[in-house]
Amino acid sequence: MAGSRDGSYDQGSPSDESYHFERTHIEPIYDAFVCPLTKQVMHDPVTLENGQTFEREAIEKWFKELKESRRRLVCPITLKELRSTELKPSIALRNTIEEWTARNDAVQLDNTRRSLSLGSPEQDILHALQSIQSICRKSRSSKHAVRNAELIPMIIDMLKSSSRKVMCKALETLRIVTEEDADNKEVMAEGDTVRTIVKFLSKERSKEREEAVSLLYELSMSDTLCEKIGAVNGAILILVGMISSKSENILIAEKAEKTLKNLEKCENNVRQMAENGRLQPLLSLLLKVGIDAGSSETKLSMVSFLGELVLNNDEKVFVARTVGSTLVNFLRSGNVQSREASLKALNQISSCEASARMLIEAGILPTLVKDLFIVGGNHLPMRLKEVSATVLANVVNSGYDFDSISVGPDHQTLVSEDIVHNLLHLISNTGPAIECKLLQVLVGLTSSPATVLNVVSAIKSSGATISLIQFIEAPQKELCLASIKLLQNLSPHMGQELADALRGTAGQLGSLIKIISENNGITEDQAAAVGLLADLPERDLGLTRQLLDEGAFELVISRVLRIRQGETRGNRFMTPYLEGLVQVLSRLTFVLGDEHDAVVLAREHNLAALFIDLLQANGLDKVQMVSALALENLSQESKRLTELPELPKPGFCASVFPCFSKQPVVTGLCRLHHGTCSLKESFCLVEGKAVGKLVACLDHTNEKVVEAALAAICTLLDDGVDVQQGVMVLCEVEGVKPILEVLLENRTEILRQRAVYAVERLLRTEDIAYEVSGDPNVSTALVDAFRHGDYRTRQIAERALKHVDKIPNFSGIFQNMG
Repeated sequence: MAGSRDGSYDQGSPSDESYHFERTHIEPIYDAFVCPLTKQVMHDPVTLENGQTFEREAIEKWFKELKESRRRLVCPITLKELRSTELKPSIALRNTIEEWTARNDAVQLDNTRRSLSLGSPEQDILHALQSIQSICRKSRSSKHAVRNAELIPMIIDMLKSSSRKVMCKALETLRIVTEEDADNKEVMAEGDTVRTIVKFLSKERSKEREEAVSLLYELSMSDTLCEKIGAVNGAILILVGMISSKSENILIAEKAEKTLKNLEKCENNVRQMAENGRLQPLLSLLLKVGIDAGSSETKLSMVSFLGELVLNNDEKVFVARTVGSTLVNFLRSGNVQSREASLKALNQISSCEASARMLIEAGILPTLVKDLFIVGGNHLPMRLKEVSATVLANVVNSGYDFDSISVGPDHQTLVSEDIVHNLLHLISNTGPAIECKLLQVLVGLTSSPATVLNVVSAIKSSGATISLIQFIEAPQKELCLASIKLLQNLSPHMGQELADALRGTAGQLGSLIKIISENNGITEDQAAAVGLLADLPERDLGLTRQLLDEGAFELVISRVLRIRQGETRGNRFMTPYLEGLVQVLSRLTFVLGDEHDAVVLAREHNLAALFIDLLQANGLDKVQMVSALALENLSQESKRLTELPELPKPGFCASVFPCFSKQPVVTGLCRLHHGTCSLKESFCLVEGKAVGKLVACLDHTNEKVVEAALAAICTLLDDGVDVQQGVMVLCEVEGVKPILEVLLENRTEILRQRAVYAVERLLRTEDIAYEVSGDPNVSTALVDAFRHGDYRTRQIAERALKHVDKIPNFSGIFQNMG
């Protein structure tokens, strides 16, 4: 009896039932109707051998507890021992209770109807809704009674209440009314009810949201309502958002997930889910159709729809992983319509590097190549060949190892000579759209060190260089860009051929300069165009002469100045554009000895000062390196361009009397070049205060910058200048120690060669030699260079070791012996 006393057998809310008994039982409750254990009206009365009647579930629970506790079998009322647990249904009593319940429910529903009005007090409406819930929980026939009493539309009207409590209670009541009742669900499908429920999903308060999504979950079990829910604008998007939101109530998210699972029964809903980022149902449907159903209308529809979706990179990877192989197999179909659908879908998902790699592994390459090259029967129309070329371009730009994948009947790869020749043939004999995509294929293949040389060899053997260069003048911007990017990739390997072709053809060089000069910000094609020019051989005098004639250098200077002065807005192409400009400008410094116009232009625009400024472009390693190289070239010319003073010829007295032959002292001369120097006219680094800035670069983390800066510094110590004064200049800017540190670090062979050269020149000064001789690290570094360097480095290291007395100087002894 303890179970009945503590309420463990209670089937419903005590407060709900008390209201139910208090307000709605017109006929009295007979004691025979009430279970002694639950104290509630019985639904399935059964009788024991001693004649006592109980609710079946309650007495079964009593017996179970007795068995588990190993107590003797007794009646919970009489506590007398029972011989058997046999339960006999009390059919007559059950029928009587059902009739009594039906009569009372009818009266109760009639009373409820009077309270279900928006004008009724809130408490009355809540009690009415609770009463309906209590009735519906009794049996399925009770739900039929609610529907027959036409109470469902009245409950729906309560969703328009201004009371939050009423709205929540109405949503909860509708869920209970429709649970496992298809007919009641059909009533819910009428009118605008579903749209009203969906609106509650947007409520910030979680209680309304939770009740609304629970109701939608129940309604989504009906096929008719699945379509109805999906047809409400935004319904699926909100549900998808609920399950992906990290801040959402976990119960709400779970119900939203279950609701979406039910909605997947409708194909239109599946499409909507895919549009809103829930791709799995679409992909599952695609896989479910099966590979053998190649002509299936559903599969074709799903693949076509997949090709129309806009996907982010994560989604592309997910699609490729899930149905990549299916799409590739679909592409092999003989049906043009199927091939078109799969090509468009593959085009969507191949534009991400990770997904493209998955498609390669799924075997897409041979089919794409076959579709591009095949002619005659079963060939793709040109519009689809363009899509095929686009997919191939996407796939190739993934950076995969294409030299290991067979794409032809004779085990050719994408970089086999005959395949590249076929691509070049198509590029020359198709329209601009497909030409552009095929050029992008070659761009991808030449972007990889593993495959670029094969493509270069095939281009050379085909004689296609001139044809490729002609695309620079293409009116289609994308086609022009693809050709420039391809030529830029080729330039490190066939730079002289490209330079010769640009010099030998009319217009292409001018077209590149025109692209560089555009004033619409910094674009990808501008960066590519200047990058192509930058990579061409810098000592090609003919090309530099042509660039001078075209006014290219004045343009480049103006663009560099605008960037340095902040007049040009930066973007992701700023750095490669500036690097290319500086590299093109540095071409002038390689031809100063051969081209007087180059010297004139360098003086006119004070190029040495500009390169000194660029030397301080922190974070732009290539700009700093190229600027240091340019300063080295300019400094080498200083010896030639310095104006040496004209001293008067000795007179008659000086020729007769040597004491009168003393030369006059000329002031204001360059201490290094012993002439009239300036940064602008003779490019003197000392006069331009550039030495300290070059020394600062010796501490750079990029050894290429250090190599270039040290080469420029070495011009202060070369033959033809006052080396002693060069050493003094370096001492004044505290440059000796950084040079010694470069020698000690020994990062690259080039750095070692240049450092050994500079140190040997420094050690010619006795004070420095004396100080360095006490540093065993420097001696060790010089010995290492003497042992392991090339022939010239060993010679210079030997002289340096003599300066610090690590190798005896025998030259004086041999002279005395002679």
